[in-house]
Amino acid sequence: MSVKVAVIYYSATGKVHALAQAVAEGAASAGAEVRLRRVAELAPDSAIAQNPLWRRHTDATASISQARIEDLAWADAFGTPTRFGTPAAQLKQFIDQAGGLWREGRLADKPVTAFTSAFNRHGGNEATILSLGNVFYHWGALIVPPGFTDPVVHAAGGNPYGTSLVNGDGSDAAALDAARYQGRRLARITMRLLTDGRATDGGDASETIAATTTRTS
Repeated sequence: MSVKVAVIYYSATGKVHALAQAVAEGAASAGAEVRLRRVAELAPDSAIAQNPLWRRHTDATASISQARIEDLAWADAFGTPTRFGTPAAQLKQFIDQAGGLWREGRLADKPVTAFTSAFNRHGGNEATILSLGNVFYHWGALIVPPGFTDPVVHAAGGNPYGTSLVNGDGSDAAALDAARYQGRRLARITMRLLTDGRATDGGDASETIAATTTRTS
């Protein structure tokens, strides 16, 4: 049975990008077909040029396919820097285009999960994930948090809502391990739901991944 995972994210300087890649790797290791997609950048080039890390990451990831609304119909995923505890405008603008799919019920019953990165441990990680949860509630999606279901969650800082990478605290390796676990968990739970006949999308599996981070990621 085919399980499809689309990891759709926004990342300014690369932290969320690294988490998104790890989630994608985890889902693929569980047998899922995976799409890694970045949403469109809205910031002007003059603003990007003022931050060397932002400039470097933007140039380095230019070859990654840009997310389209059709990817949400195929399967769903999200990643974003948190801006003052909420998703970045780039990801929000993408989400706001999904009204048609929502009205048609094509986003309902999709298993979803969320991950984040912040400059500080209390820089808005949980708030951003919970904010994305509001979107998933409206869709009728099935939220799949990591919870405290594996030791890697504790090793990465113990965020049961979703993996959160804190910039500069030396926890990158642990957070990436947790993100891979989260991707595997999402894929495996989706497979279980499909086997039991409780998750459908035109006969195919669909999954939603939400990723969040803070203003520097």
